[in-house]
Formats: sequence, structure tokens, C-alpha cells
Amino acid sequence: MTPSSTPARRLDSADALAAHLDALVNLDPRLAPVLKSAAPFEIRLQPGGFAGLSKVICGQQLSVASARAIWARFAALDGALDPAGYLELSEETVRASGFSLSKFKTLRVVAEAVLSGQLDFARLETLSPEAAAAELTTLKGIGPWTAELYLMFCSGHPDIFPAGDLALQKAVQHGLGLDAQPSIKELIDIAAVWSPYRHAAALLFWGYYASLKRREGVPL
Repeated sequence: MTPSSTPARRLDSADALAAHLDALVNLDPRLAPVLKSAAPFEIRLQPGGFAGLSKVICGQQLSVASARAIWARFAALDGALDPAGYLELSEETVRASGFSLSKFKTLRVVAEAVLSGQLDFARLETLSPEAAAAELTTLKGIGPWTAELYLMFCSGHPDIFPAGDLALQKAVQHGLGLDAQPSIKELIDIAAVWSPYRHAAALLFWGYYASLKRREGVPL
């Protein structure tokens, strides 16, 4: 199994996802039964920029339902999705929507970085996944998971695999028949062979994880 050296197209359509999954199975035949068993899944591309990163930050360490409810309240605030407008909002207003103090502060850092030119979302699109993630994580409050999810779901970057995600660690252990749940470092090494289609691999294993949970009778 050797990772491809050919750049993959942006993961921005159902056709692109199908092509990436075909390429993945060719790269690593172990993924064929994983794909067969996975619950249905699709790309989850959403608008990027300040609003997109705000939504990813909103969802940190929250259930899907909680994140959706808080995001709906936050997005309804006048100016919340614009860097300059956000900086005009008080801590009390933002936190009343459901944001924690740390998320309120992180978004202020992001807004200030955008307005100063330190953070250029258009330039991020031109960088390698490692360089783009490294640039995002220079901002206080932005960790690897947040950076990786932004690049996946807002940029459609084809070669991102958030190895720190617990569900992916569990799914890869089960799907590949590993003796133990892989550590972040071990999962990074495992996922390296799926480059440049690691985004599709992550979607595949999230779908597989959903299938596992349903078979076990545990609601997601």
C-alpha cells in the first residue's frame, strides 16, 4: 500500500466523493468491507471564512443537537458572522447564546486576526494541509481538531484526517481488526497510506462508526 503522489481534486461533490472512495479501496483493499458496512454518508461542505470557522468552534466538545441549537441563536445575533461586527458584541450577549467564555475569547482572537490581515482565509486554500493547519493553530484557542475540521468541511480539502477524533480511533481499530485502539500518532501513521484521499477516509470511518453504534443498539 503506497500513498498516491497525485494531488486529489477538492472534495466538493458526490461525484468527487465516489471517485475518492474508489481510489481509497484501490490503495488499501482492507477498506472494501469497511465501505460495505458503513452507514450512508456524504460530504458536509459548508461556507468558510469567519462564519465557517465560528461554526466549527461553536461545535467543539458538544453534541450535534446542542451545537445546532447554540449556533442558531448565535448566528441570529446582529453582526455575529462578520469579524468587525462580532467585535462589537459584548461578552454577555455572546455567552447568552450558549457560547462558553473560552469560545467567546477564541472568536475574538480570530476576528482580530482577520481584520489585521494575520489570518487570510483565501491564502489558506493555497497551502498544504499541514501548513494550513499549522497557521490556524497559531491562534490562541484553535487546536488541531478545530483546524482540521475547518479545512475538511469549509475548504473541502481532500487530504485531512483528524486523528485526534475518538470515534475515528474506535472505528479504525474495529474496521481494520487492530488489537488496541490506536493513539493519535499511530492513527496518523495508519492514515498516511490513504493520502491524498484522507478526507474521504475520515468520512468513511465516521459512517462505519455510525453503523457500529446502531448495530450495538446505542443511539448516536
